[in-house]
Amino acid sequence: MDHSVTFTGENINATVTVPTNTLLADAALQAGIDIGQPCGGQGRCGRCAVQVTEGEVRRRSTLRLSPSDVEAGYALACQTVVESDAHIYVPPQEKIERRLTTDRVVAEVTVPADYDYDSVQTVKRLSLQLAPPSMDDQTDDWARLQTAFRLQHGMERVRCSVGLLRKMSDVLRAGDWQTTAIVETNRLSDNPTSRLIDLLPGRGDDYAPIWGVAIDIGTTTVSLWLVDLVTGKVRAQAAEYNGQIARGEDVISRIIYASKNGGGDEMRQRVLDTINNLLETACKRVKLDEGRVTPDQIVKATIAGNSTMTHLLLGIPAASIRLSPFVTAVNHPPLVTGREIGLNVHPEAVVDCLPGVASYVGADITAGALSSGLDDAEDVTLFIDIGTNGETVLGNRDWMVTCACSAGPAFEGAGVMNGMRATQGAIEEIWINTDTLEPTWRVIGGGKPKGICGSGLISLLSEAFITGVVDKGGNVKLEAPSPRVRKGAHGGEYVVAWGQETESGEDIVLTRVDIDNLLRAKAAIYAGFTVLADQVGVPLEGVSKLLVGGSFGKYINVEKAVQIGLLPDLEWSRFEFLGNTSVKGAYLALLEPRARERITAIAKRMTYIELSADNSFYEAFTSALFLPHTDLHKFPSVVEALRK
Repeated sequence: MDHSVTFTGENINATVTVPTNTLLADAALQAGIDIGQPCGGQGRCGRCAVQVTEGEVRRRSTLRLSPSDVEAGYALACQTVVESDAHIYVPPQEKIERRLTTDRVVAEVTVPADYDYDSVQTVKRLSLQLAPPSMDDQTDDWARLQTAFRLQHGMERVRCSVGLLRKMSDVLRAGDWQTTAIVETNRLSDNPTSRLIDLLPGRGDDYAPIWGVAIDIGTTTVSLWLVDLVTGKVRAQAAEYNGQIARGEDVISRIIYASKNGGGDEMRQRVLDTINNLLETACKRVKLDEGRVTPDQIVKATIAGNSTMTHLLLGIPAASIRLSPFVTAVNHPPLVTGREIGLNVHPEAVVDCLPGVASYVGADITAGALSSGLDDAEDVTLFIDIGTNGETVLGNRDWMVTCACSAGPAFEGAGVMNGMRATQGAIEEIWINTDTLEPTWRVIGGGKPKGICGSGLISLLSEAFITGVVDKGGNVKLEAPSPRVRKGAHGGEYVVAWGQETESGEDIVLTRVDIDNLLRAKAAIYAGFTVLADQVGVPLEGVSKLLVGGSFGKYINVEKAVQIGLLPDLEWSRFEFLGNTSVKGAYLALLEPRARERITAIAKRMTYIELSADNSFYEAFTSALFLPHTDLHKFPSVVEALRK
């Protein structure tokens, strides 16, 4: 039986007809209303709650809803089905975009000193002069073009798609048999094969840019670098929240959502939309005398991402990643074209999804191991990617072991009430006066603050702990002598900035829920690298260098990170903060085939340790759920700071 369901709310008024037992979330989507499901539709987060004002529904779960909520008509859209005609009120949804202003400059990039376009780049622009056909020479156009490749450039094997064959004859004649070819060649092969990407009439400018992109698909954030392959220079950068976050803030939630009817297609489209929007943004930021760059001029792309992100992008089922024995469908994806993958680049553009290692250690880590230099280090080095998945690699040029743990998106601005990325208006560092408990903060770009970014959250939690606003269990001390310490809707909270001081006019606060999310994130990361070191038999004191990756890694204050127990208590000289190592590794692979081969070698060399195989990780995680840790002997500098 079909039922009429009407949705109302702020700027919402839509009616849809659906059959009995349709989920409210699915009915809303059919009506063009996007109700966020950060837990992937599992009913765990309670953030898809709507109010049933008329009609009958059946609640499969009321988790996160109180009896009074249910009595008032509230229901979880992802766990409630339609049983009659109904009217549904949709409360204002949390908007990810309110926390993000896209970065214009993500990182300063130096072209590798040995980069030589003519000798190493796999994509080339080649000029060809063909002999025109005649009654005495009726060779077909494609064979004529192949002959020109062979005689003028020594290329024996050139492939061409049907799409290019369809336009080839017109292009050759439009240029009076003078043509410019964009060709991609595997130069490391003993018998190199070339693939024709595009064919243009006339002779092209030998010095004009050839465009490529390096892309990092993070669980929380997607970053993109637009590169001139001729010079190797990064001409524009852009970053944005991964659109999949509305269907799950962690990889497990997304895998579960993708496994439902049509969920995989939706997840794939969401990340494609994010990337395609970034392509447009990056292209608009490039200023050329001869006109603007358009995404369809991009002829090469390298993509790094964790295993789940790669599977969802390619439309490959990812369900096996979360099920024992935690196996991926593929760790080394084949090359595809822009047309096959759905990117709005040149249809024939070569798209290279870089290789990963295992279910929870993907190409973002192999690319990071390359760009950080870990695979070439002489001494034992620890590499930590501080992000949603908390991957760790320990080793040197002779051996590498790796593991991963779910840290959550707290350090990237999601899952925190006033969290945001490190952009204009973000509080990036905070100091709290020990006597008055009054804060002082520094805002990126100056002006009134909009929220707090990852480095600011680390700084804030550290200061709150050292000054006694928060105890080692993460509880806000409500008895603290300051009006900034108060009881809020989610328990104790500390007011960082009053409403009259902020851009939104609302207080910026650190809540108990925020603290819990930050503690879980830091505990997972700390437990991951300590368990890895223990299993290999290398004490942390024996690590010569600790490399920290992640989009906000290079902005972390070492002292503050140690004080909350995120990083081990080692000499500061051992730490090196590298920023987004994943996109940099993708950039290097985009430029240099030998760098690309190194990433493949790294993936094959890494030994993956599954942390869920025994109880050691859980025990280490539980011990790290305190500030800085249950074992204070591990943090002598923090003990000294508390004493002072």
